[in-house]
Amino acid sequence: MSEDRIVEASRRLAAALRPGDLDQTLANITAAAVEVLPDVQWSSLSVKHADGSLETVAPTHDVLRDVDAAQYELQEGPCFEAAVDTVHIVSSHLAADERFPRYAPVALEAGIRAQAGIRLFDAQHSNGALNLYSDKVGAFEDLGVLAELFAHQSAVALEYARRIDQLQEAVTARQLIGQAVGVVMERFGVDDARAFGFLTRLSNQENLKLRLVAERLLATPRDTPGG
Repeated sequence: MSEDRIVEASRRLAAALRPGDLDQTLANITAAAVEVLPDVQWSSLSVKHADGSLETVAPTHDVLRDVDAAQYELQEGPCFEAAVDTVHIVSSHLAADERFPRYAPVALEAGIRAQAGIRLFDAQHSNGALNLYSDKVGAFEDLGVLAELFAHQSAVALEYARRIDQLQEAVTARQLIGQAVGVVMERFGVDDARAFGFLTRLSNQENLKLRLVAERLLATPRDTPGG
């Protein structure tokens, strides 16, 4: 692949992977895969959760939900392999790929002739892989450097999105706790320090995060202040 092509792909990726929250970033990644990577007709993300379950996220076409679900059920296919075992996997000719005898007919029926899976992240409680689908036999044979570039820039965007989500969650928690402190002050006629101490004791006694205690208290009818 020429240097000019890599530079142009990098520029387009930077423009496509705009900063945003996590859901928007995931959607941007699959949309950018279709826009930037050669021969990609459709794209999705597979996330493996801590309990081992697999979930399809941000598919660019609804047909991919069924296609991905078949791979999860069969425990076979580039989508499954990239999310569970392998960093990158390519099947340029699914019909002739002996690795996926049960999954290949499902893909072919959906019009998919070639497929690739690219691991995007390995987090503490989850793994994520980008799934690329093409109706062209021979697609993805030369992803190489471009796949690495895409994975790197996607990982940067995801990390930014995670930080944004964590910040938003922290702000929301602070607001909820502040509201709960105000409610306790009003109901029990105490100052803010005693009200916060009351919430903290509930949190410790019930082994719940302070935010959850605040949410529960705010949802409690006014005639039952202590729950």
